[in-house]
Parts: sequence; structure tokens; C-alpha cells
Amino acid sequence: SDLQKQEERGELLQPLIFVLLVLCSVLLYFKVSLMDPGFVKPEEEEGENKGQGVVIPQIPGDIKLRRCGYCLVKQPMRAKHCQLCQHCVRRYDHHCPWLENCVGERNHPLFIVYLSVQLVVLLWGGHVAWSGLYFEQSWEWLQHNIFLLVSFLLIFIFTIVVVLLLVSHLYLISCNTTTWEFMSHHRISYLRHSELENPFDQGIILNLWRFFC
Repeated sequence: SDLQKQEERGELLQPLIFVLLVLCSVLLYFKVSLMDPGFVKPEEEEGENKGQGVVIPQIPGDIKLRRCGYCLVKQPMRAKHCQLCQHCVRRYDHHCPWLENCVGERNHPLFIVYLSVQLVVLLWGGHVAWSGLYFEQSWEWLQHNIFLLVSFLLIFIFTIVVVLLLVSHLYLISCNTTTWEFMSHHRISYLRHSELENPFDQGIILNLWRFFC
């Protein structure tokens, strides 16, 4: 049959890989959106505070960890309370409305993987949509190709958004800072009173290694 001939020529391999990438993207989306991003629990306060003091010796000694005015837990260094999630999140980056969850210490690496897989899917889908277009200046052509044209435009817009997100996050990760710290540097006490512009930066290679590994 035609299907068997296509399989013998290897023509079914690319669609299969594309479907698997889409499935992987969907699974990563649910994993990142449903998992604990690093909520601070009251019973972990003492251990967290001790651990942070060892990991970040550059922070001035007169900076005291404050107690959250919302959930009343003592916030570890780099944690922030999210009013949408009603929790303090360790190494808080941002609250993602698309995921309906915070991006924090535990799910940030998976969030980067999700963006990377999503970018591959979008680029591949954009290539397929573009290859199906043939341009003619006629109303009949527009009627027959309107779906492909709209699909390509939507894919193009989403691709730009994902590229900007991925590049900006990789840059911040390489500097060992978060979106919240980058945007609110002047309002965060442990950054405002630090002698270093970024006391957490340990070099690009070590920053990337500690984040992903």
C-alpha cells in the first residue's frame, strides 16, 4: 500500500518525530504548571536560612531575613510572596499567566526545557506552513490559502514571543539573577545594600552548571 511505501522510504519518520515533540511539549506544559515551584513551608524555615547563609557569603551580615506579611513565614534569600499563588516561592522568578503557576527554584529548569521544545515545534510548524504556500495575486488564491496564511502568521508571532522569552531567561540564568531581581533591583534590600552589583554571579559556566545540574 501507499502507507507501506512511504514507511519504506522513511517519509513517515519526520511526521512521527513532530507528533512526539508536540506530545512532549504538552506533557512539559502540564508538568511545569502543576508542580510545586518551590513554595516555602513553615517547617523548612530554619534549614533554609542556615543553607542560604552558607551558599551566599557575599551578602552583608546586617541584612536580616524578614517575615512575610502575607503568609507569615520567614522568607529565605531570593524568595518572594506571590499574591496569586498565596505562597512565598524560593528563588522566585515570575508568575506565568500562561502556566497559571509561579516559575521558581524547582520548576525553572523545566520551564526552560519547555520553551526550547516549544520553539522547535513552532519553527518546524512554521516551515511546514510556509512550504504549503504558493503566492498568486487573486481572490481565489486567498480563499484557498487563508487557513495556511493565518496559521503561518500566528506561528510567526508565537515564535517571536518564545524566542524573546528563551533568550532573556538564558541571559538572566547566565548572570545568576531572576526576572524579579532584574526588574526590582532597587527595591530588594539584599541587592540594594550589597557592594556587588550582583552578589550571586559566579561566572557564566558555574551559573549555568548550578542552574541545570
